[in-house]
Amino acid sequence: MNEWLDPLLLSRWQFGLTTVYHFLFVPLTIGLALTVAIFQTAWVRTDKAKYLQLTHFFGKIFLINFAMGVVTGIVQEFQFGMNWSDYSRFVGDVFGAPLAFEGIVAFFLEATFVGLWIFGWDKLPKKIHLATIWLTAIGSIASAYFILAANAFMQNPIAYTINEEKGRAELTSIWELLTNPIALAAFPHTIFACFMVSAGLIISVAAWHLYRNQHLDTMRPALKFGLWMMVIAGVLTTLAGDQLGLAMVEAQPMKMAAAEALYHTATGANASFSIFTLGTPDGVHELFSVRVPYLLSFLSTHTFDGTVEGINNLQSQYVTLYGPGDYTPTIWITYWAFRWMIGLGLAHMLVAVVGLWLTRKGRSPKRTWVWKVAIWSFPFSLLAMSVGWVFTEMGRQPWLVFGMLKTEDGVSPGVSGVEILISLIAFTLLYGILAVVEFRLILKAVQKGPDDAPVPDAESGAVTHAATVY
Repeated sequence: MNEWLDPLLLSRWQFGLTTVYHFLFVPLTIGLALTVAIFQTAWVRTDKAKYLQLTHFFGKIFLINFAMGVVTGIVQEFQFGMNWSDYSRFVGDVFGAPLAFEGIVAFFLEATFVGLWIFGWDKLPKKIHLATIWLTAIGSIASAYFILAANAFMQNPIAYTINEEKGRAELTSIWELLTNPIALAAFPHTIFACFMVSAGLIISVAAWHLYRNQHLDTMRPALKFGLWMMVIAGVLTTLAGDQLGLAMVEAQPMKMAAAEALYHTATGANASFSIFTLGTPDGVHELFSVRVPYLLSFLSTHTFDGTVEGINNLQSQYVTLYGPGDYTPTIWITYWAFRWMIGLGLAHMLVAVVGLWLTRKGRSPKRTWVWKVAIWSFPFSLLAMSVGWVFTEMGRQPWLVFGMLKTEDGVSPGVSGVEILISLIAFTLLYGILAVVEFRLILKAVQKGPDDAPVPDAESGAVTHAATVY
């Protein structure tokens, strides 16, 4: 029973729960902000009503998701003081800097202009109003960068010095911190993946309406847009992920070794990538696998004869560097999270490629299962991003800040397991209720579909149709 009331274990579960839950809203917010901006730009440039209808339609979904993301994000930040006070005291001077930028610069930009966008339809000129949604999209992307920069410090700590007298890390260069190689590599990979999530929603929503033969004038172009967005964003995500992999190998070679469950250092053909593996319960011995020779070597070094260090070798190095201890993450989690991330992302890209082929030259698929695949494929990219973050964070264990602070040393010393368990149960119930509310609101908006085409004023361009009221 005492194991289940371990403050460290419960604190990790609580932060993991709130982080993964909050992250369900983040990629959709970022991707939909840009999507709505593109649709509104198309309306301003062409004056075609279908683009205005799509702007309002996906704008409603964006706002529902945005509101829920703000609520869950605030709760997440409270935990740094609640459950991880030793971590906050030790690295708060460094870790808090990009978070301060995110709040003061990016979030204020995002929140201010999304308000102007909501209430400015019949009060601002068309082009000024268009600028507000673009600034909202820029703010959401900037917000993501600052958060990724903070996380990058945990993966690859730089731009700090240890103040021995105060027993904490202190920032030495904000510019160096914000240009952390991990942040520079993770940012495009994450943002392009967010666009995949947004594209997945568009594909599913458009397919749902087209399957029912309704809102054809708006949903046909929406489907085409979503399919192309998925393919383009998917390719860019893959290319950016390759660069992130190189940066990861440089900063955390153990994470790449854990992603492949590679226990012994390998070179060239022996450094193969296993698509699927069955092993002993401890993961040390392989029973069966499907492998691609040289691929792990190429992913890790961009050469076919490069050397990839194994878990056992790295464990020995870390014992020498950091003292006795187990520096191996949970292998089965890192191994399968890495493959689910890749597999789900590629599956969604495949859905889009097939969709483009089936809808070429204005064609419409006749088979029911085609539409159902498109409709139910939405979670693919979202789940891929979620398990990607699980891989990123679990692959860093046992470190909270790699090479500096172990996870067990960052938990709040004055908080009991019972207190954390109570808050964990409360958060879980609250988030469950919010999930139901979010799902029903979005489902209602999706099923209703776009409103009738609003009629802009000929002189001012202001929109007076009731559909502009959110």
